[in-house]
Amino acid sequence: MAGPIKLDFSEKYDDQDDQHARKSLRKHQEGLGRHLSHWRGEQLARKALTLAGEPGLVLDLPCGVGRFWPLLAEKHNRVIIGADNSQSMLKTAMQAQPADVVKRVQPLHASAFDIALPDNAVDSIFCMRLLHHIGEAEHRLAILREFERVTRDSVIVSLWVDGNFKAWKRKRAEKRRGQEGYQNRFVLPAATVEKEFEQAGFRIQKQLDFLPFFAMWRVYVLRKKR
Repeated sequence: MAGPIKLDFSEKYDDQDDQHARKSLRKHQEGLGRHLSHWRGEQLARKALTLAGEPGLVLDLPCGVGRFWPLLAEKHNRVIIGADNSQSMLKTAMQAQPADVVKRVQPLHASAFDIALPDNAVDSIFCMRLLHHIGEAEHRLAILREFERVTRDSVIVSLWVDGNFKAWKRKRAEKRRGQEGYQNRFVLPAATVEKEFEQAGFRIQKQLDFLPFFAMWRVYVLRKKR
């Protein structure tokens, strides 16, 4: 039997790396550009949650330092499962986020490839900023199929797609400098990933672009096929 899938990029989120977890928290709190990016990300997340029917039990995976927990907690009767592959990220999240939010969160140490929850356990899976790290189609499908198993109804997922100015600019820059070293962020053809959603058992309800025709970020609201 094959062992659990472990990706190279996840090594930087080693359980003992409290320093990296704290750095990740600071990174999202600094600079006007990051504040604007987070504001727009929250705007899309709220819209996606509304489209998904304001789910009552949400799995936030990977939750990182919990930066979306206050947003998820805006619905007063929502239960949040904050899951991450890194114990350090979970520890930092539980310490850094507001106490009234943290009390609403059930922490869970789990990999996106192997979620320690039963079938149809949650109403929705909230997965922001993971899939753009996954370059192999088989790994993306493994994650999506695990999501399909665990969610009862919907998945909200973000990733980088092509067909916009930033993707064109990134591709041109990569050609100029060559593919040097390990790549841990990937721009995916929209048609490719949308086919993978279908293969994993989802239909696309809606796509939401960060900045249409300019930015690579896109949020998909997926519904589980009946």
